[in-house]
Amino acid sequence: MTPGLTALHPYPFEKLAHLKQGLTPPVLKAHIALSIGEPSHATPHFIQEALLTHLHGLGVYPSTKGIPELRSAISNWISRRYQIPEDFLDPETQILPVSGTREALFSFAQCLIDSSTQPVVIMPNPFYQIYEGAALLAGAEPYFINTTEDCGYLPNFDNVPEKIWQRCQLVYICSPGNPSGAVMSTESHEQLIRLAEKYDFVIASDECYSELYDDEANPPAGLLQTAYRIGNTAFKRCIVFHSLSKRSNAPGLRSGFVAGDAEILQQYFQYRTYQGCAMPLPTQHASIQAWRDESHVIENRRLYREKFAAVIDILKDVCDITKPPAGFYIWLKIPQPSASPLGNEGRRGISDTDFTQGLYAQENVSVLPGSYLSRDFDGVNPGLYHVRIALVAPLAECIEAAHRIKQFFNTLNKIVTT
Repeated sequence: MTPGLTALHPYPFEKLAHLKQGLTPPVLKAHIALSIGEPSHATPHFIQEALLTHLHGLGVYPSTKGIPELRSAISNWISRRYQIPEDFLDPETQILPVSGTREALFSFAQCLIDSSTQPVVIMPNPFYQIYEGAALLAGAEPYFINTTEDCGYLPNFDNVPEKIWQRCQLVYICSPGNPSGAVMSTESHEQLIRLAEKYDFVIASDECYSELYDDEANPPAGLLQTAYRIGNTAFKRCIVFHSLSKRSNAPGLRSGFVAGDAEILQQYFQYRTYQGCAMPLPTQHASIQAWRDESHVIENRRLYREKFAAVIDILKDVCDITKPPAGFYIWLKIPQPSASPLGNEGRRGISDTDFTQGLYAQENVSVLPGSYLSRDFDGVNPGLYHVRIALVAPLAECIEAAHRIKQFFNTLNKIVTT
């Protein structure tokens, strides 16, 4: 077996299952799962219809590159969404369909990394666990940038030492961020592109939450958008990853794309021809319809806004909670233990794992401890004293969960005062 497997951490949901083992939640309260970021809004009917209509395509081997109609639909979407003229994006050389961003984010590192040179892969902390696993199994050393509250839960590239940049081959960024929903500015994109030019590394921008934003007039900027704006019209060293899972509520479709630097994508295409991960033709035709339509995406954002507003209104009196600019997570701060018997803000301090256990045992609500999404780095674990709440359940369940979380906070306060 490859030695990289021994360096992998247990996946967060495996750790969560272990954490909940032996606990017996109240049977009269139905379980509400807010731990996994799996969209539950209905997949649009027209996407399902396109899939069914083209089932005859199962009798044909699909090509790794995908059909021209799909790559054209993706190219047109990128141009509309990010104000990039169509002439600057070649569907033949700068777009590849992939089976969701998860497999692409992982396989991209396997293709890109030269393990003979002591490579470093830089990533935010907390992070999507695929980044770390991809780096380790590619033979690289992960380097974390702590994204804490004082930096707006965004990476500060000024904190990376020169010696790390010199060894860096790949930087993963995620904007909007998982778990915080924080959005990188175009200035940060530009800084990273300049660093990539100076130190010759590749930027892998995970933008799978890009279409779940709060302000309809202010969608998050994308890496290719910034590259084009500053004159990098060939998108050198820039690769973006997009998916229909969150945008179109189609996680089971396993459909996304990568786009950007044609030279890099040519090599990645060659890698993928051996990997054997071509997208089935029915999936491609369903994806074409999804990328062509925006009305269902606008409605999707409205549904998430409704849930954020309801949940935050219920919880604002018992905890420090803010609405993120994008995504569907609440990155909830919980009171930290302190020398004072009441902890922060007059409330009892509690660890993120104890909070998760207690909430499940008392209220039958599952959330994810923040420390399961982060690592100790430079003496800090930025996920500590946070839990991630995924507002993916139906509105009524999210409201019910918010009332139960509020009750749990009130119980914690009663324990201290009695």
